[in-house]
Amino acid sequence: MIGYITLGTNDLERAAKFYDALLGDMGAKRAMENERMIGWSAGAGTPMFVVIKPFDGSAATAGNGTMISLFCPDHAKVDAMHAKALSLGGKDEGAPGPRGDSFYGGYFRDMDGNKLVFFNM
Repeated sequence: MIGYITLGTNDLERAAKFYDALLGDMGAKRAMENERMIGWSAGAGTPMFVVIKPFDGSAATAGNGTMISLFCPDHAKVDAMHAKALSLGGKDEGAPGPRGDSFYGGYFRDMDGNKLVFFNM
């Protein structure tokens, strides 16, 4: 159902370095790119993850209550991806661990303040 998601950035080069390193560990590669945006994909038929400079030229801001979730195959991968995000300059928003009976997630914000979670169920 989801084709792609976008997160705004004020520094495309910085975001590209962060997400190249982070999403590469999940098997994603750049699939689309121009002067305003870069999109990563894990393969044909999978949703794309995009960082983009806002079309209207205004500053990108993180949405309050907006969060992107990225699926991991197991708890160990959640732990590793969360640690990788922090090592690349992301900020911790909740260490990996159980939330409820079957959800396991690790939350972080990228350098533009966008909130993401690596999770497993």
